Amino acid sequence: LFSSSITSAGLNRSILKLQQSFDNFIEYCPAPWSAPGLQLTPEIHYQSELWLPLTEIRPVFHHFYQSSLNYQPIFASTPFANAASWAEIICHMPSALFCGTTNPATILKRLQTDLELRKKFIFWSFMPRRYYGNNPDRYPGQTRFILNLLTYHESKSVRLNILDAACGDGIGTYMLAGELLKAGIAPNNFHMEGWTLDPLEAWSAAHASFPHDPDREAPFRRIAQTVLSSSADISIQFKQADLLNPHTTSKTFDLILCNGLLGGPIINSFDEMNQIIKNLTSTLDNKGILLAADCFHGGWNRNAPRRT
Repeated sequence: LFSSSITSAGLNRSILKLQQSFDNFIEYCPAPWSAPGLQLTPEIHYQSELWLPLTEIRPVFHHFYQSSLNYQPIFASTPFANAASWAEIICHMPSALFCGTTNPATILKRLQTDLELRKKFIFWSFMPRRYYGNNPDRYPGQTRFILNLLTYHESKSVRLNILDAACGDGIGTYMLAGELLKAGIAPNNFHMEGWTLDPLEAWSAAHASFPHDPDREAPFRRIAQTVLSSSADISIQFKQADLLNPHTTSKTFDLILCNGLLGGPIINSFDEMNQIIKNLTSTLDNKGILLAADCFHGGWNRNAPRRT
């Protein structure tokens, strides 16, 4: 996933220009300057944008992301997609990544030379907590329905293919696999795939690892370990996939889940939702079932009302 070297003349020239902008910022901008945990005010946003505009900083970090990764990054996931200012990015940055400075040029230089810091920064950039819920089992009614359905199939000794589309970090995939095992369904009687758009998510799911967030990794591993210790790892696979594109695969699924995607901040237009549903149903078995759910809050349903 990661490039071995990210040094380039173009990136270095851009970092030098950022250093010049930051020198002006230090010379003329009054305190307080941004720092992790600082309470942001309109004045702080204004001063940050006046001396360190995101229009200058964002392209340099995009260049850094492209140089660091062996695939085309999804910039919409990064802090630069929705932040109002560089000050806002700094204020929300974990202290472990802060590098002790608000200077974007210094941060980029550190990221160029410190591989471990770079990995943590990239995972933090592309796997923001705003995309993941705090409760691994957010759809208990759906889980009960699935268990009833799969128990019926298992009694007929049918091996089931299950797809967790838009699986994110994979916690829901592991949770469902654990429920199947508790219900007495043997690992060799089901195969589960988790599909997600970002390769970093697929990597984190497969390795049960979050290099940037140990507090998140510990409970995740406890849930995953109950599955992996039962030899169910042979029944679970995570892949990178774009649900908006048709899938050329001979495999069909008896059950497809698509939770936390349709109608939310990522996919909320009628055309895109229809396209994803069309693509997913094309991979369903003749008697297969597609289940979709969301727990989004505050305004997204105005873009994706229930009648759609």
